[in-house]
Amino acid sequence: MVQYWKSSVVFATTILMVCSGALAQQLKPNQEDPCKVKGRVVGDVTYCDRYWECVNNQPELYDCPNGLVFAGKHRGVTEGCDYPWRANYCEDKQMANGPISTEHCDWLYGIFGHETSCTRYWTCWNGTATEQLCIGGLLYNENAHSCDWPENVDGCQKHPLCNDDPNGNVPLGKSCNRYWQCQGGYPRLQRCPAMLVFDRHSLRCVVPPTEECDIPTTPAPFDGDGENNNVSGGGQLAKDEQERKLANEGVPPLPLQGKNFQRARN
Repeated sequence: MVQYWKSSVVFATTILMVCSGALAQQLKPNQEDPCKVKGRVVGDVTYCDRYWECVNNQPELYDCPNGLVFAGKHRGVTEGCDYPWRANYCEDKQMANGPISTEHCDWLYGIFGHETSCTRYWTCWNGTATEQLCIGGLLYNENAHSCDWPENVDGCQKHPLCNDDPNGNVPLGKSCNRYWQCQGGYPRLQRCPAMLVFDRHSLRCVVPPTEECDIPTTPAPFDGDGENNNVSGGGQLAKDEQERKLANEGVPPLPLQGKNFQRARN
């Protein structure tokens, strides 16, 4: 009877050791067990775009959505995952998964520069790109992943009107009160304050008269009569006005969706 009891204890101990060994094999060396922490979720010790979650008292490995990295429970843009450039999430770590690209999106999730415009950029959510606009004369800075002052944005494609001075003023045909103001190499239509005129020599608004312009009797309307209203072919001014309208409306926020992770592939 005693011998049978001892055998049962040894068998049970062996089973427990085997089970413990199987659990240890699922976790990497020095990997924190999510089932032993209060939040039940921990980052992977090697890959910054993976995390462990305790499911049914067992650690399960998950991938963040493509392009995002683990930031912590209830943090980031969706379900604990965030843009990698927002903090040092990947310090001493590497990405487990490579990029999955779609049109305008280098990764399925992220914020990326526009192919032809310095004032626009793309927000990508699950591979769907939405075009956004920098407002207030700002340009998209790919290093900061945000809209920035023109002097902080290098290598931006310039408009021919602004070749001489990317942040200077340019006369608008024969207009006495309207002119182009270059902001980071992109022209924006401006108007002199009431009773002032644009001087083509000093390239600023001055008190009239000048060589080209007399004293105005009434402030000229902003819309004008179509005199030299295009920058490079018809429709550029209309595009500029459209950008102004978009700027007044503001940039729509990044959409947030429900949980969108996938179980990590070994």
